[in-house]
Amino acid sequence: MKRNKTKAGSIWAWFPVTFLTAVFCCVLWGSATPAIKIAYELFRIGPDDTASRLMLAGARFVTAGIMTILFGSLLARKALKPKLGSWAYIGILALFQTVGQYYFFFMALAHTTGVRGSIINASGNFITILFAAYIFRLEKMNLKKFAGCLIGFVGVIMILGGAGALMSGGAVTLQGEGAMIAADLFYALSGCCIKIYSRDENPIVLSGYQFFFGGIILYIIGSSMGGSLVFYSISCVLNLLYMGFISAGAYTLWGVLLKWNPVSRVSILGFINPVMGVLLSALFLGEKGEAFSTVGLIALVLVSLGIIIVNLSDKK
Repeated sequence: MKRNKTKAGSIWAWFPVTFLTAVFCCVLWGSATPAIKIAYELFRIGPDDTASRLMLAGARFVTAGIMTILFGSLLARKALKPKLGSWAYIGILALFQTVGQYYFFFMALAHTTGVRGSIINASGNFITILFAAYIFRLEKMNLKKFAGCLIGFVGVIMILGGAGALMSGGAVTLQGEGAMIAADLFYALSGCCIKIYSRDENPIVLSGYQFFFGGIILYIIGSSMGGSLVFYSISCVLNLLYMGFISAGAYTLWGVLLKWNPVSRVSILGFINPVMGVLLSALFLGEKGEAFSTVGLIALVLVSLGIIIVNLSDKK
């Protein structure tokens, strides 16, 4: 009972603070797509320069890892260090969440629009539900979750041009939309792993250290492939720091919200994420035509509605 009072008395449990913080996190995550596409221009990385793209991704996540560990340590008022038994967890997460997911994520954004990428990327929420229910057995599938996943996937299919376009292969390329779907598969795997591993370890510790070591792996792979990362101006430095802060700030604050609120109360606000991704892509990448088209808006509504439905609390 005492623990519940403590949670209820925290400013993080006050809904206006919860809502505004969740919106801020989603703005950060949503801005990742335009930030990465802008980074390609600033660092002069072409769509076929995979090696340099991996180095950029690696630099981003080394920066994010350092920031996450620093922010988490400040919040905990002590240096965050993994338990001895957590290094295996960190290694697995680094391979799934950072190396696997962002290898394909950075590839996808070099070959598709920010609007498409933001909407397709939201399918990771629904794939995670399927993995959690049928592969990891972490939760049970019910009619509500099934309906939410179905609605969300319909939205993704719409932005890809519909079932007819998918069957003909004209709407999807392996380097673009296909790579984004592959990134979502790795996202779902890592999400289920984090749910399991966080029973024994602080999720901020897991995120921070796996960002750092996963980033090092990506950077080394890119460098060994002959890539280069040239800082042509101060804008390159600022862009890299911002991309690092996207992950560090959002994951840290989202973890704080989950600590002081019921999971369903926080996760249901995740529908704002694809909304912000589409709006910010329209604003910073000039993709207003696709973002505010009839198909784009309907797809976004369906994906967002699906996220809301699957995260609705089963409690009355």
